[in-house]
Formats: sequence, C-alpha cells, structure tokens
Amino acid sequence: MRARLVALAETRAAHRRARILAALEEVGVAAVIDGDAVRASAPGLARRWWRDLALRDAGRDGL
Repeated sequence: MRARLVALAETRAAHRRARILAALEEVGVAAVIDGDAVRASAPGLARRWWRDLALRDAGRDGL
C-alpha cells in the first residue's frame, strides 16, 4: 500500500513539473527539469512571474 502511494505521489509531482515547464515555454522562458526542480531563466523573469497569473498558477492544480 505504501509503495503504491509513493508511486502515485511521484507520478503527480512529475505531471506538475511537466505542466510548469510547458507554461514557462509557452511564454518564452527557457526551462529544464532538474531532478525535483524546474529551473527557469530569461531576461525579466521576476517581473514576468509577478505580472502573469497563469504562469504563477501553472503547478497549483487550480488553487
């Protein structure tokens, strides 16, 4: 049972990272998945992050 829950959590986390990566690429931000992190870089990224609600909400499951 525990192994199944761990696998489910890992699958959900991978899916969330993929959605974040897709959202970043959609707005022209270079990004890569590095282990458990999504690494992003682009000029003005901090300003974009605060200005674009869809970008901030990409990995939040609509919360």
